[in-house]
Amino acid sequence: MSRIVACYKWVAEEADIRINADLSVDLSKAKGKISDYDRNAIEAAVQAAEALGGKAVSLTFGTQKAKASLKDVLSRGPEEGCWVNGEEADNADSSVTARALAAAIKKIEDVSLIICAEGASDTYARQIGPRIGAILNLPVITSVAKMTFVGETLQAVRKLDDCLQTVEVELPAVVAVLPEINSAPIPGLKAVMAAGKKPVTEYKSADLGVDLTPKTQVTAFKGYVMQRKNIILSGDVGENVAALVAALRKEGVL
Repeated sequence: MSRIVACYKWVAEEADIRINADLSVDLSKAKGKISDYDRNAIEAAVQAAEALGGKAVSLTFGTQKAKASLKDVLSRGPEEGCWVNGEEADNADSSVTARALAAAIKKIEDVSLIICAEGASDTYARQIGPRIGAILNLPVITSVAKMTFVGETLQAVRKLDDCLQTVEVELPAVVAVLPEINSAPIPGLKAVMAAGKKPVTEYKSADLGVDLTPKTQVTAFKGYVMQRKNIILSGDVGENVAALVAALRKEGVL
């Protein structure tokens, strides 16, 4: 049975992130979650597996913290879970993550389709899908908003800046999907309970036989505060309108 692999990332919950007065970022109380966009990629893999008569398999690369994602991801429809366990994930750039995921995909039998989100909700680098395709020498389709299958042919609709483009490719292939490709459902209690019984395969990063040395290094990580301009306080409507017009003229809008 062919396997459709959904790659996902375990990221920090944005609502739990705190920015200190000196703009340093406090992640100490941030819980983990599956990247929002990756939830759509997971659902796309489940739907593709149904269309192809295959099996959806989830795959992630992360530290020990990512283990908490396994029950969550399997409650969303995949029949099997795979996890590359490595401390290298803490400092991984896109090249490292892609090499780790590609090495794991090579160990999964009969993979006909690899689905990633267009980007993760924390960095949105948009590199993982294309990098995996390059490593595995597979065709890649990005910015996909719709997928249909005819036999072993995938027809994908790409959403570009000012148009829609329809392309076809013979499987196996790599696809990077946009959030609008589907509406990712919230798992019910039955699905959550069943997830604990699904098989999970753990790969140790040291056993993959690939170099996981990052090519880039984060040198600083600070919060960003937007400086708001021309805030008009409450008061007389006429005065507010005059102040707004003056501000727009100052900015060159009028």
